Amino acid sequence: MTRALTGGVFGPVGGTDDFAELRQLAEDIGARSFDERIGHRGLPDDFDATAWRHLQDAGLTRLTSDPESGGGPAELAVVLRALARHAVSVPLAETDALAGWLAARAGLEVPGEGPLTIAVGDAGATTITGVPYAGGAAAVVLALRAGPDLHVAITQPAAIANGHNIGGEPRDTITVGAETSITVGGAADELLRRGAWARCVQSLGALDAAVEFSVAHTREREQFGRPLSAFQAVQHTLASMAGEVERARAAAELAVAAVAGHGFESAQADYAVTVAKVALGRVVPSVVTAAHQLHGAIGVTVEHRLWLATMRARAWIDEFGDTAWHARKLGRMALASDSDVWDFVVGAV
Repeated sequence: MTRALTGGVFGPVGGTDDFAELRQLAEDIGARSFDERIGHRGLPDDFDATAWRHLQDAGLTRLTSDPESGGGPAELAVVLRALARHAVSVPLAETDALAGWLAARAGLEVPGEGPLTIAVGDAGATTITGVPYAGGAAAVVLALRAGPDLHVAITQPAAIANGHNIGGEPRDTITVGAETSITVGGAADELLRRGAWARCVQSLGALDAAVEFSVAHTREREQFGRPLSAFQAVQHTLASMAGEVERARAAAELAVAAVAGHGFESAQADYAVTVAKVALGRVVPSVVTAAHQLHGAIGVTVEHRLWLATMRARAWIDEFGDTAWHARKLGRMALASDSDVWDFVVGAV
């Protein structure tokens, strides 16, 4: 297990590291999408076909699922974080890390272009809820759990009922028929891990946005003749938010490094993603609460940019296993470890 990280994929825009150009490209696509959609958000938020086209033209939609892309998990993490920071409504994680991967594992062919999504349910289910962007997907990959295995099929839903999560992202309910499926052995845990990893990265991007918005708001907003940022209590709150986000960033960086170095199926990735999910799950509520306190009433409306960041972070952190589920798993891993508890905690095993 990697003991410590230097650098990492979540560096600043304009940096000079290996991911600088990719980070700038993803940020440019994200910023353009955000600006173009001001005043046009709804519930559920529409799939951003323009942003998807830009991502597709840049070769960023199949970084891990297409062997010829030249990318991998680290590159995908850079793009996911940037898109989440700008609240871009596209199913990139679902297309690449989840549906694209699982279809390839099952030997099923999916469209080479256009967004994909994944519908996860239990074996025998005909109605599946919480499917991301089902209405705009070129194909839906059905993943039905049967213990550690998955029954996988490409499905065309018989019916789609639109819905959304608390952050406004499409989370639809689909009805499927009796699909001919292929059993992929031992894939259920990895699918969960991949989804949890992606949501950690996306949550970090949303938290970065929440802190940036809070800093800008407290500098611009005046009370009693001076900016809010001049008040000591506000300064303490901003510092605490920044510290919490850096704690989350360290955990997310560990998860990205573990996956990039050892693969999603590895024990290293299992440990690091579990740690990241617990860390982000603890950080999200405190940062979201502080950001809304600093913004006051204006930050709680769907029209405000803060709402997009904080509510999506809250939604993402509960998907693919909530904080309590992953905390229990981490505890079981620690109890089952043959190493010293401290070595386990710091990942030196």
